[in-house]
Amino acid sequence: MRFKVIAEIGSVHDGSFGNACKLVESAAACGADIVKFQTHIAEAETLADAPSPAYFKGEPRLDYFKRTAFSKDQWLKIKEVCRNSNVGFLSSPFSLEAVDLLEDIGVDVYKIPSGEVSNLPLLHYVAQTGKPVILSSGMSDWRELDQAVGALSKGGPLSVMQCTSEYPCPPEKVGLNIITEMLAKWNLPVGFSDHTLGDAASFAAAALGATSIEKHFTFSKLMYGSDAANSMEPGDFARFCAGLKSIWRMLESPVDKDDLSALTDMKRIFEKSIVTSRPIKAGDTISQEDLAYKKPGDGIPAAKWQEIIGKKVNKELPVNYKLRIEDLC
Repeated sequence: MRFKVIAEIGSVHDGSFGNACKLVESAAACGADIVKFQTHIAEAETLADAPSPAYFKGEPRLDYFKRTAFSKDQWLKIKEVCRNSNVGFLSSPFSLEAVDLLEDIGVDVYKIPSGEVSNLPLLHYVAQTGKPVILSSGMSDWRELDQAVGALSKGGPLSVMQCTSEYPCPPEKVGLNIITEMLAKWNLPVGFSDHTLGDAASFAAAALGATSIEKHFTFSKLMYGSDAANSMEPGDFARFCAGLKSIWRMLESPVDKDDLSALTDMKRIFEKSIVTSRPIKAGDTISQEDLAYKKPGDGIPAAKWQEIIGKKVNKELPVNYKLRIEDLC
C-alpha cells in the first residue's frame, strides 16, 4: 500500500521504555502503518545553554534529552515490538551519532525533522545509508528545501512533507497550497505532517494528493512532556486513521460516470415513466396535457416525452396507464 498513516510518538513516552512499547501497540491497534520516534543523544546535538521552545519549558533541553533517551538494547526491543505489531519503525536522528545508532538498530526509514533541514552534513550522512527518507519542511523556505532535496536525492527513496512548525498550528498556517506546489516542483511523493488539533487538515491534505500523513499520538493530552498536549488520543486517532484510509480508497477508486450498471434497480425505483394523465380514446393524438410522469422508471422514460407527443394511440387507455411503444402508431 502506498498510502501511510504515521503515528508520531516522538518523545511523548517521557523516557519510559514501557510506555514507548505500549504506545507502539496502541498506535498499531488504532490503524497506524508506521510509528515514528525521535533519537536523541543529548551531548551530540545540543549545548547546555540551548533555549527551550515556548510550548515546553518544563526542564532544560540537555537534561530532558538525557532523561528521555533509550539505550541501544531498548531501541532494539522497541523495533521488535514494532515488528510484532506489524508497523514500520521510523525515527528522526538529531546528530551524526544518532544516525550511527539507528543504523546499528536497523531502522526502516529515516525522518529528517524540520530543525535539521539546514544541517547538510547530517543529510549527506543519512543519504549514504541508502534508506528511505522523509523530509519535513516545517521551518524552511524553498531555497533550503531545494538544497535538502539535492543532498538526500543521492541516497534512498525520498518523500517530502508539508509541515508548519507551530504547536498547535492554526488553520490559516496549515499551507495546504504547498502540497500541490511541492507535487508540481519535484517528482517526489508528498505527505503532510499535521500539527493542528483536529483532523480536517489531514483529510484535506489526503484529498489534495498527500500519500503519507503524520500525526502526534499520545495516551492522554495530560501526559508530561513537549508533545502530549498537541497530540491525538487513541479514540480520536482510530477514527482519524479510518477516515484517512477511506479517503485514500476513494481516490484509488475512480468512478466511470457512464457506467450505471450498478444503479439499474435504483433507476427503476426512483426515475419516472410516461403515464396518462387522463383517459385517452383509441385513435386520439397525444397532447402534452395527456401525459404525466410517475414512478417507477421501467416504462418509457420521462426524458422521451417530446417523442410521444403527436403520436396516436391504437387502443383506449385509462388514466395512470404506463405507456408502451406498442400502444402507439
